[in-house]
Amino acid sequence: MIIRRPRLEEIESIRALLEDEVRAGRMLPRPVNDIRAHLGDWLVAEEYGQVIGCVSLVYYNAALCEVRSLVVDPGYRGRGIAAQLVQTALAMARVQGMRQVLALTRAAHVFEKAGFQIDQVTNFPEKVWRDCAPCPFRYACDEVALVFDLAEIPEEVWLPTA
Repeated sequence: MIIRRPRLEEIESIRALLEDEVRAGRMLPRPVNDIRAHLGDWLVAEEYGQVIGCVSLVYYNAALCEVRSLVVDPGYRGRGIAAQLVQTALAMARVQGMRQVLALTRAAHVFEKAGFQIDQVTNFPEKVWRDCAPCPFRYACDEVALVFDLAEIPEEVWLPTA
């Protein structure tokens, strides 16, 4: 299994992964045009040529981004793929100069294992105004806000090993 940036022809595979979660009510839809426009902010997990997982980063300002659209195909869950996608997304955020990475999720345990700390979404007005205000679930949100402070991790930890 490898984690890498997706190719244009894999947008449909990403959409299909997301659609299963949308139908189950666990995720909001992500328009294909939005995925295409921000494809460089996505990562996919691939095994034997098949996209089996994905995650994206959404940038709010020069220091804050969000890990979003984390999905692993049900047949591949339980193998640590989500954790690897999150770790790679954190490294990508660090390379982009981000200082904090936000996650808003119902699967808080996945992010807590990765070192995220529980917080309040109201501490991130950029997120609230851009995404929460127009959300159809804004008055009945059951997601937990978590944050990872990249500034607390020494840079040498993020350097790739030879």
